[in-house]
Amino acid sequence: MKNKFLFSIFSAFLMISKAYSFELCGKIKQGEFVIGKAKEAKKITLNENELLLSKDGYFLMAFGRDEKNTQRLTVTVDEDINYSFDVGATKWDVQNIKGVPPRKVEPSDSDLTAIELERKLVRASLKGIKDNTDWLSGFIMPVEGRISGKFGGQRIMNNIPKNPHQGMDIAAKEGTPIKASASGEVVLAYPDLFYSGNVVVIDHGYGLQTIYAHMKDINVKKGQKVVQGDVIGTVGMTGRATGPHLHWGASLRNVRFNPQSLVDMEKNQLKCLKL
Repeated sequence: MKNKFLFSIFSAFLMISKAYSFELCGKIKQGEFVIGKAKEAKKITLNENELLLSKDGYFLMAFGRDEKNTQRLTVTVDEDINYSFDVGATKWDVQNIKGVPPRKVEPSDSDLTAIELERKLVRASLKGIKDNTDWLSGFIMPVEGRISGKFGGQRIMNNIPKNPHQGMDIAAKEGTPIKASASGEVVLAYPDLFYSGNVVVIDHGYGLQTIYAHMKDINVKKGQKVVQGDVIGTVGMTGRATGPHLHWGASLRNVRFNPQSLVDMEKNQLKCLKL
């Protein structure tokens, strides 16, 4: 059922003026994904940025790792109805990783061109906002395995502090099939990037993309449509990796968030906020 993803989550309704219904479900915390519904709304604005609104009144939000505390949400029906709510702080892990090739920790001048190319390619793949609603079908784990790295954790590589982790790492045997976590369009399929290695990005609509990195093989091409569960490649250790694993990331309108929350939504792990 197309809307299984949406109706499997906990529901809570806020009755506002003229008996309009409004729901907002998810963990209102740094690094989390939230889905809302305002059936009668004509427009939804978060911090003065308009959000895409489906014909059934659904909209998506995500909070970055270091998201500021207070958010301003405006629901426009016959009038503007304004809300404010606070984003809870998340305690992030610290990971000390040793054995990373020195070149991947402290790149040489000759590596900087490759790094800049990678950044441009990934940024471009996360830039588009398509109006398809493939995200309605829900999300699954792309591969089963041990979670070896969590989103948002501070990484210390070879005793050198690095940027926080922007996804989750799933350790699995090299060659293990990787599945598309949801239906969508492949917007990036590129080999041998400096950090990400072989990487695929899938666009699920409304500015929501998932990222698959360090792959051994890539089985899809840019522009290809995939269905949830399609094998898009295999687990590897290309790029900056010390062992075979999948780096799985998620982005909503260029805001990186914890991809685990996509799966939690399907598993009824998220509660609703009553504003």
